[in-house]
Amino acid sequence: MPSDEQAPLTDPVRLHPRPPFPEQDQDHPGSTEAMDPRPDHGEDSYRGNGLLRGRKALVTGGDSGIGRAVCLAFAREGADVGFTHLPEEADEAEETARLIRQAGRTAVAVACDIRHEDECTALVDRTVAELGGIDLLVNNAAYQMAQPDGIEAITTEQFDRVMKTNLYGMFWLTKAALAHLPRGSCVINTASVQGYQPSPHLLDYAMTKSAIISFTHGLAQMLAERGIRANAVAPGPVWTPLIPATMPDPTKFGEQSPLGRPAQPAEMAPAYVFLASGQASYITGEIVNATGGTPLP
Repeated sequence: MPSDEQAPLTDPVRLHPRPPFPEQDQDHPGSTEAMDPRPDHGEDSYRGNGLLRGRKALVTGGDSGIGRAVCLAFAREGADVGFTHLPEEADEAEETARLIRQAGRTAVAVACDIRHEDECTALVDRTVAELGGIDLLVNNAAYQMAQPDGIEAITTEQFDRVMKTNLYGMFWLTKAALAHLPRGSCVINTASVQGYQPSPHLLDYAMTKSAIISFTHGLAQMLAERGIRANAVAPGPVWTPLIPATMPDPTKFGEQSPLGRPAQPAEMAPAYVFLASGQASYITGEIVNATGGTPLP
């Protein structure tokens, strides 16, 4: 019989650290271990309920941040997980793989630069070979670099990297994965509050996040007759290695949120789990806004 014990109440304002944070500066792509405070990916808090038992997931950018939290949650829900990382993120990737294996699931960590179409195709082929298929694709990897001095400071090299990482890679991976996605599969993209309310210093990054929202809406309609759902999560500020590695002053990061703090990666993962699960069977073409209270359309 159900217990009469009340579930604990959670104060979202005081649940996690609030700025100001200690001064810190890292080179891209950043290190989880070097962050202060250290991000919470759900290592001690996430409890699975078998919502993704037997599923086979591919998550880009799974070495740290939101990607690591999603990999951990998927594994604890019963999914085998393949994920990407950059070659210089091998140590971070090994920790994600350890968490997946600790949950009793198969982990496939692939060093991959999704700016190259051939690497995207090879990634899908390897994931299918090692996991026995794919029925869940999470396009999460992204690149940003703040430029507070204006559009003149955005080099063509930076612009090209942002576009190819955030958009080309997502497009190529989705296209390659569709040959393997059975009915009932789903695609989940990581959008952002920046897609609705762009910050001037993240102009190129924000452009891509708007495009991801449009891509998600169109893809959902395109894939509906195939029985494949497509949705996105639009986070607000999240405390990940990208922040000290790409932002000029992380000490105040997240204070603009109505909750007065950035999210921890662990607070994003449940939205991905829900969209991936059968509980969201009638939800497609939606953007789940997880912004800490910042109103979005």
